[in-house]
Amino acid sequence: MGLHADALPAFPWDSLTPLAQVARAHPDGIVDLSVGTPVDATPSVVRAALAEAVDWPGYPVTSGTPALREAVVDWFARRRGVPGLDPAAVLPTVGSKELVALLPAMLGLGAGDVVLHPAAAYPTYDVGARLAGATPRPCTDPAAQLDGDDDVRLVWLNSPGNPDGTVLGVEELRAVVAAARRAERRTGRPVVVAADECYAELAWDEPWVRDGVPSLLDPRVVDGSVDGLLVAYSLSKQSNLAGYRAAFVAGDRALVGRLLELRKHAGLIVPGPVQDAMVAALGDDEHVAAQRERYRRRRQVLRAAFEQAGYVVDGSAAGLYLWVRPEGVQDCWATVRDLAQLGILVAPGEFYGDSRHVRVALTATDERIGQAAARLNAA
Repeated sequence: MGLHADALPAFPWDSLTPLAQVARAHPDGIVDLSVGTPVDATPSVVRAALAEAVDWPGYPVTSGTPALREAVVDWFARRRGVPGLDPAAVLPTVGSKELVALLPAMLGLGAGDVVLHPAAAYPTYDVGARLAGATPRPCTDPAAQLDGDDDVRLVWLNSPGNPDGTVLGVEELRAVVAAARRAERRTGRPVVVAADECYAELAWDEPWVRDGVPSLLDPRVVDGSVDGLLVAYSLSKQSNLAGYRAAFVAGDRALVGRLLELRKHAGLIVPGPVQDAMVAALGDDEHVAAQRERYRRRRQVLRAAFEQAGYVVDGSAAGLYLWVRPEGVQDCWATVRDLAQLGILVAPGEFYGDSRHVRVALTATDERIGQAAARLNAA
């Protein structure tokens, strides 16, 4: 396993700095909607659990406490329609980004191996492949790609998707799993399907509000076996725990066991008090519902303002962002500049593989969201 840091692109958000300065010069200040970082308070139930756990003089266990693993199992059954998950197939991670970035290397991928990821995607899927020396390949139909490409070793799914809010239904997930297993039988080489499901609690459109966003580990998807399947989840968005770096991976017990061994050697351990805080967060649905309602209101205000200002919101059926473009044809950087003149900073779609859209985060206070809406309406 080697980490090919020399193959990495420049960190994309650094290129936003000049336009952030433009937005900050607005007389009423910047409305920063460029990064999905939570701004609301960490729930009191979580803070209380963290405070209770601060006396932790020994090393925490890399595998996670039994209480945390059971909390994840219970959460999957209660919130995601995935009953009977093996606690030994659960592993806490230091946020989900490090898992996304390191998974190809930890799976032993390298030169000649292909990592599929969504065409419009969070850039770390690409970065993780490059770090391992593998080849990242964006695609819109991973099942079809798997049937025609014998070099694929890892498929990243992201549902709900960042940046565009795309949700994959049960049949779409089943198709990818079936194609990965066909490819494995055909080539004799393992093909892992990993789903980043960090926005699963933030559904806005039907049928996802009524039925829930399906998980890759859903019994209707896996055809009796979770072999070769992994799901990554983070508490950053649903519970405002971005600063805690609280996340986990679950699925295939053998794969999780392999990750555990590597992480033990590398010292990649979630702090003990944070593990106790995660148990509290996973066991309390009330704060999740309250936070979802805050984002629903902010989304409603922002979407109406963008549409009234002549923009189009595409997709965005779930998740923490609006996927926005002007009605005419315009490069995404021109749209970012237009909005920066209004003191509104957004992320160019180029960061995610799309040159036409911009990504607008819902993560600002009600006051700042109201400011953005007022500026768009005035413009």
